[in-house]
Amino acid sequence: MKYVSYHHDTILLGGILVGDEVSDLNQLLAAAGETEVAGLRCFLERSGSELPAISAKLSKVIESAAIAPVGKLDAVRLGPVIPDPQKVLCIGLNYADHVAETGRKLPEYPDIFAKFASTLIGPKDDIRCSDMTDNLDFEGELALVIGRSATKVNEEDALDHVAGLMVLNDITARDLQYRGTQWLAGKALDGSTPCGPALVTLDEIEDVYALDICTRVNGVTLQSSNTRYQIFNLARLVSYISGFLTLNSGDIITTGTPEGIGAKHTPPLWLNSGDVVEVEVAGVGLLRNTVR
Repeated sequence: MKYVSYHHDTILLGGILVGDEVSDLNQLLAAAGETEVAGLRCFLERSGSELPAISAKLSKVIESAAIAPVGKLDAVRLGPVIPDPQKVLCIGLNYADHVAETGRKLPEYPDIFAKFASTLIGPKDDIRCSDMTDNLDFEGELALVIGRSATKVNEEDALDHVAGLMVLNDITARDLQYRGTQWLAGKALDGSTPCGPALVTLDEIEDVYALDICTRVNGVTLQSSNTRYQIFNLARLVSYISGFLTLNSGDIITTGTPEGIGAKHTPPLWLNSGDVVEVEVAGVGLLRNTVR
């Protein structure tokens, strides 16, 4: 199943993407005899522990009749999949090649920093922060979304707490990032972080540990790797973080970027207004955003 959030007037509503059609989640829930929800985070809070079963139930409703249409994907404006997560946790230095290009040593434990919900934008929204920095950079990443809460879970059970995967671009202001010893300022620009296009449930992905990932700027591929090269895989990250911090339904963990970031090119390849940035993860989706 592919869950989305879409704009309706001034609010974001939950939806389901089937092919190139978006259907309204609440109408499908009602047709399935389920209670309506106030967005996808609410849906995961209520149904995250039984997501495979509820997804199967919704699939049957979709197959039975063409109901709850919102529109064709090209005509619907999608928002951040989870627009109101309690936590957005980011992993730095999680690909050996990226660690090498930064000149650092391989980490023994995941390097974690945070973003905020205010940074998140939709998969086709403009990145409107070129006026905040002269050193705007891209970081294509795979992100996971927590389905049911996780506290001190084992690696063997960790993926049972994951609702699904999405794509994320960890847009970064390098000048702000390195003004101090903490990275927050460079990572928390308002409206800077595209994500989506959908929350793809794990049953739709053949191998969550071996996904091609690439980043293109104006059609030129600048990052190209595979998640098999992550130092800490998805299960390890969920287990490690849940050992000291309870993960709640709708929380986002973005799992690091491979080599090729703009800052490490000679000369650096900073993003400028008008540039088009694409991040694609095989089987998960594509982000395409214009810098403004």
